[in-house]
Amino acid sequence: MTSRPRFVLSFLAAFCVLISTAFVPAHAQNPNVRVYLMRGLANVFSYGMDDLAGKLQAKGISATVYEYGQWPQLAEDAVAWSKAHRKAPVVIIGHSLGADAAIEMAERMTALGVPPRLVVTFDPVGVTAVANTGGRFVNYFQNNNGFGKSLATGAGFKGQLANRNLDNAATLDHFNIEKSPTLHAEVIKMIQALAVRPKPKPVAPPSQPAPSVVPSPSLAAPATSERAESAVATAPQLTR
Repeated sequence: MTSRPRFVLSFLAAFCVLISTAFVPAHAQNPNVRVYLMRGLANVFSYGMDDLAGKLQAKGISATVYEYGQWPQLAEDAVAWSKAHRKAPVVIIGHSLGADAAIEMAERMTALGVPPRLVVTFDPVGVTAVANTGGRFVNYFQNNNGFGKSLATGAGFKGQLANRNLDNAATLDHFNIEKSPTLHAEVIKMIQALAVRPKPKPVAPPSQPAPSVVPSPSLAAPATSERAESAVATAPQLTR
């Protein structure tokens, strides 16, 4: 095939891709929760984070994937966003070095005054304790894959921590644990529960004072002039 037909075919293929993506329906983003996801080493692994973010976006939840080294700036961004949205919940998710960064980001957010509501870690590799933070932590890990670690609570921890040991999941390892559709479904369910902000309780209307009872004109006492005329009519007559 000559270069010209090959160029034309390549152009048409690119055009078709552009057209197909241009008409993908946009999903309204839920302003009640924001999700930060972080990949691991070299930002070239952990593409399960991208898959999970896409699933969340399809359900109308704001979710963005970042490189794990960005966590200090992300902590400040998350705190500012939450404060601007009536302390709306922030969720942090990370895999491998991204999981380590998720824990550090949670601690930084707490120091800035707004702890995350939920932190999900997939096989953290360096950080083994959670301290000086609040929120709910769920750690999916494997002790037998040479990388993953369980998490312990440290000084100042005021949240909840659940370690989920997946050693018996034979099809999982460090390089695909964050891609599991089953685990994705669990995480999405947890986030959806946060995205539903409870409606404010109705405020009872202020009590009204009881109306005063005004006697009906037909039952009211006779007027003064009428009482005077009645007295004159019934008084004894004096004879001359």
